[in-house]
Amino acid sequence: MQIGLDFNLVEDLVAGVDEVGRGPLCGAVVTAAVILDPNRPIAGLNDSKKLTEARRERLYDEICEKALSWCIARAEVEEIDELNILHATMLAMQRAVEGLSITPKLAMIDGNRCPKLSMPAEAVVKGDSKVPAIAAASILAKVSRDREMAAFEEQYPGYGIGGHKGYPTPVHLEALDRLGPTPIHRRSFGPVRRAYEAREALVEV
Repeated sequence: MQIGLDFNLVEDLVAGVDEVGRGPLCGAVVTAAVILDPNRPIAGLNDSKKLTEARRERLYDEICEKALSWCIARAEVEEIDELNILHATMLAMQRAVEGLSITPKLAMIDGNRCPKLSMPAEAVVKGDSKVPAIAAASILAKVSRDREMAAFEEQYPGYGIGGHKGYPTPVHLEALDRLGPTPIHRRSFGPVRRAYEAREALVEV
């Protein structure tokens, strides 16, 4: 993929970095880092939340094909519970950048915080709507996580995970109370912790 690149140009390129999954009650937080190829522009890049599912899927394939380098990374439920969601997100972002096949000169991070990286980093609030590389990262991260949630729908039926993607919707909260937490639920999050405590109280009685 890198054959024929002008490496002086590569050194000037930036990586866009974004995450998906800080708010859900279950599943990993998923991040992506993308270095776009200026010679192969991708039309229609935008905040993944502003795109239809079909459009995200098409752009996902195009980004994977045309980007100079990309990496999808994650922090698992156990790491979220151990570190807290902020630190787990920073860890997952760090993994995504470190997983790139090209080392960027600058990493542009969606949001107001940057992970510790080996190169300079810049936080950009609402960067997924402003910086094409961050938008590309947001698409890779969201499509990847949404696919995982669809798989969990089959593995853990009754919670509606494929629809709400793990977020604390009324449907999810009701199922959590009725069915109890699964191994993919984040114990450190309030509704999940309370559901565990309720189950433990029933056992003690």
